Amino acid sequence: MLTFLVWLALLLVCWPLALAALILYPLVWILLLPFRILGVAVNGVLALLGAILLFPARLLRGPSALRSRGTAS
Repeated sequence: MLTFLVWLALLLVCWPLALAALILYPLVWILLLPFRILGVAVNGVLALLGAILLFPARLLRGPSALRSRGTAS
């Protein structure tokens, strides 16, 4: 019986927090979405810069290095 009363007290204390989280989670997700998109864009730019910088080394390595690794593309 005591456990049930403690559970009821916890329910009364926590439901506002649970309701706030239920309402605020989508809003926080929408607010953080531009930063996630910016992260994808920055990752793409850095990958492009890395590919540009490493392209001469890939050309100097030649096609034999590609065949020895066992990948076709």
